[in-house]
Formats: sequence, structure tokens, C-alpha cells
Amino acid sequence: MQNDFRQVYLLHRRAHSDSQLMLNTLVEGVGHLSMIARVKGRQALKHNAHLRPFTPILAQYGGRHDLKYLNSFELAQNPLSLHGKQLYCGFYLNELVYRIVPRNEPQEQVFTLYQQHLNILVQQTDVEPVLRSFEFQLLSLLGFGVEFDIDAHGDPISANLSYQYIPELGFVPTDIPQYGFAGAALLAMAEHDFAKPTVRAAAKHLSRYLLKPLLGNKALKSRELFISR
Repeated sequence: MQNDFRQVYLLHRRAHSDSQLMLNTLVEGVGHLSMIARVKGRQALKHNAHLRPFTPILAQYGGRHDLKYLNSFELAQNPLSLHGKQLYCGFYLNELVYRIVPRNEPQEQVFTLYQQHLNILVQQTDVEPVLRSFEFQLLSLLGFGVEFDIDAHGDPISANLSYQYIPELGFVPTDIPQYGFAGAALLAMAEHDFAKPTVRAAAKHLSRYLLKPLLGNKALKSRELFISR
């Protein structure tokens, strides 16, 4: 399998030695892998030019252990053109996958989800719905998703009620709306409908709550890009 060329996106890179790069990659049909790329001599210019975020490559890699070696690659297509908020969101997607998707574990669908949302970002100036959609679907793929249309008792979510989220249980009806989520907002999230400001605010609060145990206390650097803008 590893002798085949697979489509790959670069999530993160850093120097490993004077002649090598350590890459964190998202590989089509596989998932999150770490790779060593040799950057010496005539290959250095090519690697530095093409081994960049949002530039899909067709890569051939090998290695029997957790750390793979990038043997050869070529551009799969031109780099995606992300600018401004779109670019910051792209970095956010990269950092989120890098931080919470386990390495060397089969996660075939994560590649497709990532690629779909990158392509949507290129076309959208309203980026917040794209981020919420990606976050909630990624959590579901990793086994940490929530059911937005069914409560913890197995009853359909009512648009007229408020709900509190209980970890490992789900949404429980509450008589204190200010401490919970409006049922109408949850039903909108179930449809990936983030048009209303109230739904966006609730979705952002919930996604950060769900992601925190996976991210730990280390802040996401990509979020800092939005602070002063």
C-alpha cells in the first residue's frame, strides 16, 4: 500500500536536522501520519516550494514503523488561494487536525472532511458556518460528537424548550434557559444551519466546550490570528 501515490496535505512542518524536515500530514485513505522529508542538494528548493499548507501533493512514502519517510512527490494541483480570514481559518483547520486527530490510527474520513471544507473556504467570505460545520463533524468522526435532535432520554429535541448539555449523556431539558441551549438553536445545528446570530453564538460556545478536553490547556495559536482583526 505504501508504494502507491496518495494525495497528501501538509498540516505542520519543522526542521528535524540540517537536511531533513519533520512533517505532520493528512493522507488520503489513511489519516494523520508523521513523515521525514529529506531536503538536501537539488531537492531542497522543490521541497521548500511545494511542501506547504493547502498545497495538495501526490506522495509516495515508506517505513514499517510509526515514522514514515517521504520518498517522492509531485503537485496534485495548484495551491488553494486563501486570503485574509479564509487563510486564518485554513490554519485553524490544520492546527485542529494536528492537535486532536490521533496519529497512525485509521481515520480515512477525516481527509475527505478536511478537503471539502478547505474547498468551501476558498468560495466563502462568511467563514464562521464553515468552522462550526467542520468542528462538529470532526468531533463525530473521532467519537466525541453529540446528537442535536435527540435528548438524553431519547426524546426529540423540542424547539420550545431549553436544554443543558451533560457530558457522556447529552442534552437534558432545563427550566433555567440562561444556563442551557435553546431547542430551536440545537435543531438548527442539526441541519448545519448557522444563519442566525443566536445559533452561531450557541454553536461556538458548545464547540469550544466539546473541544477543550481534547486540546487541554494549550491554546490554539491559530485563534490568536483573529484577536486583533
